[in-house]
Amino acid sequence: MVAENPLFSKWSLKKFKATVINDIWPEVLFFSAVAAMVSLVSDLTRHKLSFSSAMLTVLGTVLGLVISFRTSSAYERYMEGRKLWTAIALSSRNLAQIIWIHVPFERVNKRTGEQKSVLEITIEKKSMINLVQAYSVAVKHLLRGEPGVYYEDLYPLVCFLPRYSTHVHENATEDDMLPMWKASAMDAKKHRTAHTLTSSRPLSPVGSNSERDQEAEKELSELSEDQIYHSLRGRSQAAQKKARKFDPEMALPVVYSEHPLQPARNPPKDSIFDYLPFLRIFKLIVSPFRRSKKSQPEVPTSATTRTFTGKRLKPEVVDSNVPLEITLFLSNYMAWLLKNGQLQPATASAFLSAISALQDTVTNLDRIRNTPLPFAYQAHLRISLWLYLFFLPFQVWSSFGYLTIPGTAFASFLLLGFLEIGQEIENPFNYDLNDLDLDSFCLSVQRELHEITAHSCPEPDQFIFTAWNQPFAPGDRRTAEEMLNDVNHSYHGPETGMHSIRRTLLKSWWDVDQMTRT
Repeated sequence: MVAENPLFSKWSLKKFKATVINDIWPEVLFFSAVAAMVSLVSDLTRHKLSFSSAMLTVLGTVLGLVISFRTSSAYERYMEGRKLWTAIALSSRNLAQIIWIHVPFERVNKRTGEQKSVLEITIEKKSMINLVQAYSVAVKHLLRGEPGVYYEDLYPLVCFLPRYSTHVHENATEDDMLPMWKASAMDAKKHRTAHTLTSSRPLSPVGSNSERDQEAEKELSELSEDQIYHSLRGRSQAAQKKARKFDPEMALPVVYSEHPLQPARNPPKDSIFDYLPFLRIFKLIVSPFRRSKKSQPEVPTSATTRTFTGKRLKPEVVDSNVPLEITLFLSNYMAWLLKNGQLQPATASAFLSAISALQDTVTNLDRIRNTPLPFAYQAHLRISLWLYLFFLPFQVWSSFGYLTIPGTAFASFLLLGFLEIGQEIENPFNYDLNDLDLDSFCLSVQRELHEITAHSCPEPDQFIFTAWNQPFAPGDRRTAEEMLNDVNHSYHGPETGMHSIRRTLLKSWWDVDQMTRT
């Protein structure tokens, strides 16, 4: 995402690509050519291609208002998408705090009557918080039209979930596979050529103890953690060196996958045509003379995301049930806690509200993605604008002369640019440089959830009554430990204690009021 002010920052090819010049240059060139034709014919021949400009002001005002409404409505969708992602982050934090703090660490196994270990309960709670993290990642891939779970940033978080309806995995067949895994396996085969795949070692079916598994485990034990990570993703030494600078997937578990894991971020590849779109003309001229390469597999390039003129193509809209199934597991966990008496009713209500908020946000995000502006409105607006720009040179030639050419070019650039911006940002969830930075949002959720689980949940008396705490400052700058040890102070008196404390707090208010006013 490019979010810098273009007037007060250094320009680059990336910022140029973030503009809509690639999308509108053919139309600007066409209307400039019409203006040049009108200017030359009117100046070099007896025919004057000009008529009254009485309609120019009226139609221009109407078109300006309609285009402004078009851009404003698209920007509303853009901002609504940002607000919904804020809601996902907030609900994820609330849900993680409930799981980590309000679900007790002390628990008795009802079957055996023995106390469960802290390690066992911590693993349980941390695994469910990992599912909360996986939810935002699954929503990101859903909005980008990337179905399934086989991604470097999603699969390690959900791979422990059950895959079959039967508990006996040795006898399980594809017919017993649960919806999320069955759909993901089908999507992995269907979209195998639509992504840049990374290599990963195959995983044998659960429950088998083949020699290949034993050899893989032996190799795994001989490798360092960093070597394991990069071997699973098949990265070269150069890629590994580059990955050390910024590679968020290094923070995730290292697991085997039965399907090659696709990249967490897979934007279309850049080419020279994305920065110099007029060169596509030469590509058209050369293409008939190029040799056929049918024997070689097709590699996705930026050409698959843009038309011949450089206009962006909208990505395919796909469905994915991964976010839904994650919320089902979270709801099942809440029901299990209630059944075992591990949640208070008020906490359970907050738990359920957080899950409902997650489901509500993904529904609204999917609504934004799947509800474009009606075709009739877009077609009528664009045709009206084309007719206005086409007849613009005929109306201004008598007043501007040859300045009609740059004037028409500027008017075309201005009006077509705003129209194209509205069309681009109405679905702000893809890889365009003007879209929302979904990867950054997901990583922010990941950092916040890990910060929550880093909280050790200590008893309040372990940190309140220490030498570091001055609760009554500035009225009384003694520490809590000193105040407790000074038993002769009026704070400890049966009659003067609370009165003296209130007097100190009142003094603190007065001191703060005087110190903080200019």
